[in-house]
Amino acid sequence: MYPDDLKYTTEHEWVREPGEHEGSVRIGITHYAQDALGDIVYVSLPELGESVTAGSTCGELESTKSVSDVYAPVTGEVVARNDSLDTTPELVNNDPYGGGWLFEVVPSDRTELDGLLDAATYEGSLEA
Repeated sequence: MYPDDLKYTTEHEWVREPGEHEGSVRIGITHYAQDALGDIVYVSLPELGESVTAGSTCGELESTKSVSDVYAPVTGEVVARNDSLDTTPELVNNDPYGGGWLFEVVPSDRTELDGLLDAATYEGSLEA
């Protein structure tokens, strides 16, 4: 359920390395997060060129249940965003690790990636 090739945050984001753009990482939310949110109806993402800071809010996901913040797992510059979510936000629910990705960042300090969780540790944190 939680792919081994990804890294995870305690705020339920995942990070795939490498992203599609040179030096970038791709970011999305986990199956657990999308399931807890319910049907996602609106996605607000950071803009291209925007700087994000690890642990800080950089977007929002609105569902039929609530609004949830999206946190940046790493500090860096946004180099891509999933514009498909503007018209089909349900991709986050239907394919959280594929077509439902959120944005890509070029990390300013790649060592931040070392502090993220592996799949087994993330899954274990859900059971605690």
